[in-house]
Order: sequence, then C-alpha cells, then structure tokens
Amino acid sequence: MLLTNATLINWTPRQILPDHGLLIRDGRIAEIGTTAELIARHPEVPQHDVGGRFILPSNICAHTHFYGAFARGLAIPGEAPRNFPEVLKKLWWNLDRALTLDDIRLSALVSLVDAIKHGTTLLIDHHASPNAIDGSLSVIAQAVEQAGVRAVLCYEVTDRNGEAQARAGIAENVRFLREIGEHPRIRGAFGLHASLTLSDETLAACVRAIEPFETGFHIHVAEHEADEEDSLKRSGVRVVRRLKRAGILGKRTIAAHAVHIDAWEMELLRQSETWVTHQPRSNMNNGVGAMRFDDMLRGGIKVCLGNDGMGNAMFDEWRAAYLLHKVANRDPRAANAESIVQVAVDHNAALAEVFFPDELFGTLSVGAVADLIVLDYHPFTPLTEANVPWHAIFGFEASAITGTIAAGSVLMWDRQLLTLDEAAIAAEARAKVPSVWERFRALAEQ
Repeated sequence: MLLTNATLINWTPRQILPDHGLLIRDGRIAEIGTTAELIARHPEVPQHDVGGRFILPSNICAHTHFYGAFARGLAIPGEAPRNFPEVLKKLWWNLDRALTLDDIRLSALVSLVDAIKHGTTLLIDHHASPNAIDGSLSVIAQAVEQAGVRAVLCYEVTDRNGEAQARAGIAENVRFLREIGEHPRIRGAFGLHASLTLSDETLAACVRAIEPFETGFHIHVAEHEADEEDSLKRSGVRVVRRLKRAGILGKRTIAAHAVHIDAWEMELLRQSETWVTHQPRSNMNNGVGAMRFDDMLRGGIKVCLGNDGMGNAMFDEWRAAYLLHKVANRDPRAANAESIVQVAVDHNAALAEVFFPDELFGTLSVGAVADLIVLDYHPFTPLTEANVPWHAIFGFEASAITGTIAAGSVLMWDRQLLTLDEAAIAAEARAKVPSVWERFRALAEQ
C-alpha cells in the first residue's frame, strides 16, 4: 500500500519531510518519496491518504507485564504497603496466583488494545501465573497473533512458590522457546523473577536449560534495596556480581530497573553488554527511587525504556523519564530530551533487533519494518529537526495517535481498531474481573 500526503518524522537519521509518503510491501518500507513521485511510480497500488498528518516509527516497550491489566482499580485488603517488598507480597504475588488461563488471555487482550491505541507495536512481556503455568505463554502468543503486534514473551521462574513450581516455570520457558521458533512476529526470552527469589541451584538449572536456544534472560535487578540486601546475605556479593557468577548476564539478557546498583555493578553490566530497562512511572508509583540514568548512558550502558505494565502510552513514559531525573537530581539538565530519544528509539530498536535479527526497527528507511504511527499533531510553534525531541516530550499526546501499523498491516485507522474488538473485550473483562478479585482477596486474607 501507499501512505501519502504525510509529513515524515524520522529519528535516525533525523529528518522532517513534508508532503511525503511511503510504499509498504511485504511488511517493510519499500520506497520513500514525495506524494507525487510515489503516486506517479505506483498508480496501481492502494492508497491511504494520511491527510497531512505526521508519520513516525511506532513505539517499542522494553519491559512490561500484560497480566497486570486486572490490577487497575483493585483495592489491597488491610493497611497500605509501606515499601516495595510489601507491594510484592500484598499485591502482585497474590494477583498472579489468582489468574487462570482464561484470565491470562483476557489480560493480554486488554493490554494489547491499549498498545494499539497508543501506537506501541512491539512489547517485551514478563509473565507470572503460578497456578496456571503450563501453556500460559501460548495463550498470550495467541492474543498477540490476534492483535497483529510483535512481542517477546517469557515466564517468570522463581523459588517463592516452591521447587515444583520453579521447575514448572523452567519447563514453560523451554516448551515455548521450542514451540515459537522463528515466528515472524513473536519470539521468546527466558524469564527470571529476581535474585532475591532465586537460589543458586535454580539459577544454574536455568542456565543449563537456556543453552540450546539463541536467546537471553529477562530478570528484575535491584528494583529495591531488598534485592541487594538479600544477595549480600545469601552470597556475600551484590546482585549484579551474583548474576554474573551464575552466567545470567550477557548481550541478549535484559536487566529491568537496576535502580539500586553501584558503580562496580554498572561496570559489570557495561562489560557484559547486558541491556538495562528503565520504567520511571512504575518506579515513582512504587516509591523505589530513580536509577542513575545519565551516569549509565555516559558509561555506555545500553539503557532502554519500558513501562512495567503501567499502560502502553509510551510517550507518557518518555515524559516521565524526562521529568523524574530532574526532580531526583535537582538539576533541570538531567535526562535531556535527546537522551530520552536515544533510549526510547535507538536503544529500544537495537534491543528489538536482538530478538528479530533480520529486521530493522526505529527508523523510516528503505528496508526497515513498516511499524508506524500516524499522529494528528498541530504544533503552535515551529517543529524542526533540532527541536522535535522537545515536541515529543511536551506535545505528543496519546490522544493524537490516529493510526497504528505493524509489519505493514493496519491495526488502527482513524482511531478505529481493526484487529481487536475493544467493546467486546472490555465487556468480557468486566464480567471476568470480579472473580479474579475475589480469589485475590481470599489469598490476601490467608
């Protein structure tokens, strides 16, 4: 198809191209040119007139939790959690135990509706459902297939529910990695919860289990001080060094959060080429602090941007990262908008290419994937190649996204979802959630 009559915003290389369009063929960008040139060269190709709106690469989320969709509005029984370990125990570790396979399917669909509406077309998910482990990743994959986006899926291995469930988590990762293979839009990682819920024996078993597969681990790292304290007590070293000793780090591994690591741990992450994902809205919500964002970037650590399940309006995550570090450092120069683009676009695209090595993400270039956003944005000040990052931070709103395209397929056009029935999914979820919350409350009261 031809997308015509648009202004193209390209991040890398930085370009603003008015009255341009794209020829999309076989899920990739085949040609870029002016509207007149493309129509003249390809008069037979179906056209989508963008109506003068902007087209830019769609967003990527480097760390999320689809299963958290049903937490919205959920009341936690008893006193409010005082810290992040209590948030885990009182909220997440009861909610994940309350999920059935059907709940997993619906929570994934709810999250994917949100993703398409907000122009996020590749999501790296981290799943947990201790009482519905076997087959859970395939259920999520089916929802992803239905939605038409891309995803990298894994199951969270942990010892917190006993040895049998730890083994089941390992088995689910292995089963799914074998099943999914080289799927064009879905890939697998190997999920681990966090150092504080993983024994040396389980870490070793996971390292053995991943050996046949060309993928990496996806693990939470030092989201709160409790992770570091546990590692020091358990092994005599801090979390990142413990994970390095165990063989977890590497150029395909994702370390989510890394809020409370020290300079030596940063160096280990840099040397091992491990990816670090930043989730500012979640970090603020859980009161865990702010990662050393600028220090990590200056040191050459590959920092990416996720959302931790807080919602897939990734431009909101851009804005949160931009603001959080100014407050945390009391310095308005912190987390410059160009740094936010580097992390959210360039680094997220490079991480996506780890799992999809034959694809080119994050750019409007010939040969790149046709993963695109149509943006109905009307700036009241000039928009230039130099200042577009600040327009993104202060001007781009989720409500301005009118079209979402993934792998060359139109998933939303003129704000109408084409692959998912939002009203039907919402109705089914509203009918299902009370039973999930009832099981949650029963678990919490135990």
